[in-house]
Amino acid sequence: MYGNRKPYPPEFRKEAVNLVKTSGKSIRSVADSLGIPFESLRVWVKRSEDAAGPRRDQQDSEAAELRRLRKECRDLREQCEILKKAAAFFMAETDWTPRQRSGSSTGRRPSTE
Repeated sequence: MYGNRKPYPPEFRKEAVNLVKTSGKSIRSVADSLGIPFESLRVWVKRSEDAAGPRRDQQDSEAAELRRLRKECRDLREQCEILKKAAAFFMAETDWTPRQRSGSSTGRRPSTE
């Protein structure tokens, strides 16, 4: 029975989507008033929004976030370089060399018993 139904005409789909957008009613209430499945109308509305592309305010907020993240990345890279230089300076200043571990190779401290 589900597969025997004819597809809705494109004009009907456009009108149903327009009704959802302009009436202020929920998709479910519009679908019930038109006598169509909720899921069909939800998919049509989603496709129309996807076809319209991202909204201007969404593009602006994403661009602002991208600028913020790029600045944060630059700042973090700069801080990392400063820390590398400081570590190299202090290693050279203190003549630091890695110590050999004494005791077993298990990484445990020798027991004091």
